[in-house]
Amino acid sequence: MATPLVTGLSVAAAALGGKYLIRAYNAYKVRPSCMRQFYEGGFKPVMNRREAALILGVREHAEIERIKEAHRRVMVANHPDGGGSHYMASKINEAKDLLSGKTRSSGSAF
Repeated sequence: MATPLVTGLSVAAAALGGKYLIRAYNAYKVRPSCMRQFYEGGFKPVMNRREAALILGVREHAEIERIKEAHRRVMVANHPDGGGSHYMASKINEAKDLLSGKTRSSGSAF
């Protein structure tokens, strides 16, 4: 007698939970891009301050110490010796140089 009741309540709970999961997923998909945590998209041909700040996860006019700490954190996660990409490492270094005010010479090895 209790088995059909428990089964019915289980099915109803699963259906209600599924309904709320679908609603939450649809709300997640339509949220604005400014609320997303990570930068979506490829690199621009010429890096600007905004893109450099997005790569390092700091503000465009952050202090040097904050830029150095963010560079270290991102570089540890993407270092070529740890399985990361050489291209990503060069972009991270370029972002640090751009934000800290250092410029690279045009006659670089790459």
